[in-house]
Amino acid sequence: MAERLAVDGDELSDFMGKLRKSVTSLAGVRKALADASVQGLGTDDLDIACEFFQEEWKYGAEEIGKQTEDLAEIIGKGRDSYREVDDALEAALAKAAGGGK
Repeated sequence: MAERLAVDGDELSDFMGKLRKSVTSLAGVRKALADASVQGLGTDDLDIACEFFQEEWKYGAEEIGKQTEDLAEIIGKGRDSYREVDDALEAALAKAAGGGK
C-alpha cells in the first residue's frame, strides 16, 4: 500500500503558487474590463447587453478568484498536515528501529 501513496510537497507548493498567480491575473482582467467603456459600441440594445455582461462577468470572476484562493489554502493545509504526519511516522519508525530508545 505504501508504494501507492506519494505526495510531493514541492509540487503542491508550486501548484498553490500557480493558483495564486491565476487569482492575480484574473484580478487584472477584472480591472481591465471595469475600465473599459461599453457606450457607443453600436445600438442601444448592444450597449445594454455589453453592460449587463460586464456586471455578470465581474461577479463571476470575483467568485472564481475567491474559490481559487480558498483551494490554494486548502491545498496548503493538506500539504502541511501530510508533512506533519510523515515526520511523526519517520520519527516513530526510527525510534522503533533503535529498540525504543
